[in-house]
Amino acid sequence: MKIKNTTINIIQDDIARLAYDVIVNPANVQLTMEAGLAGALKKSGGETIEREAVLKAPLAPGHAVATKAGQLKAKHIVHAVTVDEQAKTSEAILRTAVANALRCADGLSAGSLVFPAMGCGGGASGFPSVGAAKIMTQEIMKFLRRPTSLNEIAFCLSDDATFDVFNKTIRGYIQHIQETLGAGPYVCVDMIIELPQGIVLIERSNPPYGWALPGGFVDYGESLEAAARREAKEETNLELEGLRQFHTYSDPGRDPRFHTISTVFIARGKGRPQSGDDAKGLKIAAYNDLLNGTYAFDHKEIIREYLSHKK
Repeated sequence: MKIKNTTINIIQDDIARLAYDVIVNPANVQLTMEAGLAGALKKSGGETIEREAVLKAPLAPGHAVATKAGQLKAKHIVHAVTVDEQAKTSEAILRTAVANALRCADGLSAGSLVFPAMGCGGGASGFPSVGAAKIMTQEIMKFLRRPTSLNEIAFCLSDDATFDVFNKTIRGYIQHIQETLGAGPYVCVDMIIELPQGIVLIERSNPPYGWALPGGFVDYGESLEAAARREAKEETNLELEGLRQFHTYSDPGRDPRFHTISTVFIARGKGRPQSGDDAKGLKIAAYNDLLNGTYAFDHKEIIREYLSHKK
């Protein structure tokens, strides 16, 4: 696979054996290398890697620094912090860690870089493989919109199950973006679906995670209004009455994956609310409680403006 001039590879191997310019180590805040992949890299490459790393600690979650690679075949180790002080990760930390690892490698003028399954360790505090694979791919695709020295970025997974998940997820995601959505910006719709007791929110099953307004991408040949009705039916099982445009939101940073432009509609919901296959859950949020929630994208600001408009 290629993204612009950079080849994307997915391999199954022992990452410590590879001769890439940069190996990315999912690090802790103190940059110690006592267990997991960090411990394996220290065992193969020598304690000099850890000694150089801890001199640059502590490092904030999501930040990244480079060290030499000791006796490894790689030239550098980029230590990207994927957990906080309590050894827990989050989507925001993981996104920032991947982005900063890429910037750090580019600053070294590296030609090749290899990632492990970032953020998937730590038991219950880690990310599921599918979510991590999508987040990492989103950050790589975003990074590769600019010129870079990196002509190859690889994912190296050691076990069969994780390799299968990453291989399927990454290939499918890149193909979907390149062949279906194109270069962007991407046109979207979001719906504020009103019911007597509140508005409808969905819990996202894909990153960015969290609660959000129902919505999605506009298909080729589809009007905004048709897309709003289709997405509402798919995600909430509701028909829309009194559909009307509210506002269009276009800030390039509103979506952490890529640049999206979304037109928000207001409508009354008709039918029985029920979450669709691509939503993890659904709830009706009371009007007086809407601003107490945590939302994906810029949806809290949209809801704030909606409530002000409603008054």
